[in-house]
Amino acid sequence: MNAYAPILVLGALGAGFAIFSVVMATLVGPRRYNRAKLEAYECGIEPTPQPSGGGRFPIKYYLTAMLFIVFDIEIVFLYPWAVTFDALGLFGLVEMLLFALTVFVAYAYVWRRGGLEWD
Repeated sequence: MNAYAPILVLGALGAGFAIFSVVMATLVGPRRYNRAKLEAYECGIEPTPQPSGGGRFPIKYYLTAMLFIVFDIEIVFLYPWAVTFDALGLFGLVEMLLFALTVFVAYAYVWRRGGLEWD
């Protein structure tokens, strides 16, 4: 348990700072509300009414999100592999090449479907 004490202390400090910041902002911050401040902000554009189902998103949105998640997962697995590369040897190299190949297949799929082209 002593090995995890610094991590727990750092997590507690981070959570304490976040809670303190939110509480102080609500107590000390200005309270001048009007109709313009309470409306949804859409980058300066007047919000348009949406259908009851929420509307449809283009497929490019989902393809881009899928590609982002795939590359995030690749980085999560690539960092520990790089740290223990010497200990894994040839087995680790082959496994990472297979993993990179599957990531490349996802990238090629998104590229072929036109998810990287913005009109």
